Amino acid sequence: MTDAIDPVARVRDAAAERGLDVELRERPAAESLVEAAALLGIPPASIVKTLVVKRSDDTYLFALIPGDRSISWPKLRAVVGVNKLQLPDPARALAATGYERGTIVPVGSSTDWPVFADERIVGERIAVGAGAHGYSMFVQADDLIAAYGAVVADISQSID
Repeated sequence: MTDAIDPVARVRDAAAERGLDVELRERPAAESLVEAAALLGIPPASIVKTLVVKRSDDTYLFALIPGDRSISWPKLRAVVGVNKLQLPDPARALAATGYERGTIVPVGSSTDWPVFADERIVGERIAVGAGAHGYSMFVQADDLIAAYGAVVADISQSID
C-alpha cells in the first residue's frame, strides 16, 4: 500500500474523527465469512460486508449487507435511482477506497462515497472490515449509519 499510514490506524483515526466508538480486533486469517464469524464468536449475519459499487458515471457507493445475505441488485438500483450498478474489479475498488477487497469499510475510505445500509443491520452490533486483512472492526450499526448519513433500505436478499 502506498499510504504512509497503516490502514488499521487510518480506520481508527477516521472513527475517532466521526465520534464512532469502535473496537478493532486482530484475528487469524479466514478463508470464508463463516470461518471469520466462528473466529470472532458471532453469527455470520453479524459480519456486515461492505461492498463498493460502481455507478455508470464512474462514481461509487458503499452497500452494507449482512453476511448471511447477498446484495439485491434490483432493490439497490431502485433505492439509488439508477439503471446500472456493478462491482468494480479489485484494482478499481482499491483506487476508489484505498482498501483491498475483503477489508473495505466506509470509515477512513480515501473518498467519502454515499453509504446505503440494509435495514436488517439497524439496532445491531456488527463487525465490518477494518482496512487490513486479519482485522475486524466492531461498531453499533446505528452509530455507523448516523456518522455517514447512510440511507437505510431493504437492499439485500437471501443467499439460498
